[in-house]
Amino acid sequence: MNHLLPGLAANPSLPPFLVDRLITRVGVGVDASGIPDDDLVRDLVGTLADRTDLTPAQVRALAAHHEHTAVQLAYRGLLPAADADPASRPYAALALLDEGRGHPRWARALAADPDPEIRRKLAACPGLPAEVTDALAADPDVEVVAELALWTASDVIARLASHPDPRVRRATAGNPATAAEVVVALAEDPELSLNWVLAERTDLPQAVYARLAADPLPGVRATLAGNPGVGEDLVRVLAADEDDGVRRGLARHPRVPLDVLGHLARMAGLGPALLPRIASATPDEVAGLAGSAHSAVRMLVAERRDLPPEVRDALASDPDAAVVRAVAAHPGLPEERLRAMVARHGVRVHARAAAHPDAPGALLAELARHEPPVRGALRAIAVHPRATAEALVPCLADPRAARYAAGHPALPVPVLTGLLHGPDQEVARAAAANSALPFRVMAELVTVIPG
Repeated sequence: MNHLLPGLAANPSLPPFLVDRLITRVGVGVDASGIPDDDLVRDLVGTLADRTDLTPAQVRALAAHHEHTAVQLAYRGLLPAADADPASRPYAALALLDEGRGHPRWARALAADPDPEIRRKLAACPGLPAEVTDALAADPDVEVVAELALWTASDVIARLASHPDPRVRRATAGNPATAAEVVVALAEDPELSLNWVLAERTDLPQAVYARLAADPLPGVRATLAGNPGVGEDLVRVLAADEDDGVRRGLARHPRVPLDVLGHLARMAGLGPALLPRIASATPDEVAGLAGSAHSAVRMLVAERRDLPPEVRDALASDPDAAVVRAVAAHPGLPEERLRAMVARHGVRVHARAAAHPDAPGALLAELARHEPPVRGALRAIAVHPRATAEALVPCLADPRAARYAAGHPALPVPVLTGLLHGPDQEVARAAAANSALPFRVMAELVTVIPG
């Protein structure tokens, strides 16, 4: 089978009758030499099932190909309940139950299925009838019971908290429906090691969190550090932790005090990310952060995309390239400021300037032609909606950027069709998925299906 067909199957401009042809012939599953190519067929079917324009008839035909495809269609909300008989398609029926669109009688039937994997997946479904939940809670396979303990919101959770198997009790401790006092009691169980689970819960007493803050495992402390249930006193204790993972976790705490966050920014190398506490900062706090003497703090607030113009412009003129790089993608920046950034800081800001949503095509073309190439900029240009043909062609020289540029509708048609026959199959498939691909070429690709 032609390796371009999965790409073509994703093409939004593929006419319905060619979609039909791909679906009706997809079961052939052989390449030009007659050798089966099951992986390619699965890829093609999965891509077809992801299309947004499928008709009911096409959905039924794809669902009939394999139950995995039926499950995919069920999770997309396309598979009707009439096409998901639990006797013949148990996993499709489970997918519909998981989505809340299955029949309660299916749950009763699947709870008695001899395959424990099916019962385990059923146990993770929401809104199960009470008798089904009771049956799963008494299942002979402990993995089924443990799965139920992870997900159920019914009153059976109290019974499972005292289950004789520690795997079930441990699972119970991680379900949000389990009362905090039950979890605290489970934490004293000598058979269980619950600190990882406890560190994620947001409803425990501060005394429990204080004990977790002294855990010898940095991963437990890092998980705890980002927990919004942890109070300010303990946040300040954790700020003195020497582990970088703990510091980075604490920086993601939604209520970390700004003075602590400023300390973390200077110590932990937080990188380019909008942190929750920065996102919720008040206008006065934003102004204060933008005026900080520390560039690491100014860089944090520069990641916001709703800055007042005066703050945005001040950060765009910052002497530190890292601050300028952080603000470069702000949607309010005019072209002249973008060009000034590039002129002042050079390649250090190229990638972020190229990612600016309003960057004009002429600037993108200039950035794309830079020698030596700035790979981050090429990848941003390759997906930019304003990229012109002049900007896109240089992107094809970079292996990663080429896979995105090949799918850009502004790519010239002769270049686009030439990529179909190139050595990089990923680039060729992206070209086949390009909505600008001429109909004639699409039709030619579909006709290579054997049989």
